[in-house]
Amino acid sequence: MLQINRQTDYAVRVVLALAKHPQGTRLSSGSIQREMLIPKAFISRIVAQLAASSLVQTFAGRDGGLELPRPASEITLGDVVEVFEGPILLSACMQSKGEDDCPFRVNCPVRTKWGRVQAAMLREMASITFEDLANEAAGIPVAIPLSV
Repeated sequence: MLQINRQTDYAVRVVLALAKHPQGTRLSSGSIQREMLIPKAFISRIVAQLAASSLVQTFAGRDGGLELPRPASEITLGDVVEVFEGPILLSACMQSKGEDDCPFRVNCPVRTKWGRVQAAMLREMASITFEDLANEAAGIPVAIPLSV
């Protein structure tokens, strides 16, 4: 089964919680954890990984918390997924290792189709911003671009 892991899902929830507030708003990790129903065992690790990848900023102290380092319109679902899942590869043959890794590489009709599916999925994730997700969460209609 092709499925994102729980940490990725929780990381998306953390960024979404922040995106639902105006730029520069700081939220505590505890309030995000409670609002987004993230188990306590996961929140610290997820926040640390998001901060290490510059998808959130952390601030210590009484007025500390988390905030987005840039507008939610500039952070995509693909950004978060790639941090927690690594590069998206639908098949091992999509990795560029060299000519010898698959005897069918040059004329493989399946590889080209995997490539199209993979490119479409990456394009879609790159087109979904956290601003769009926050607007949808607030009940604001979001224009969905037509696929070509």
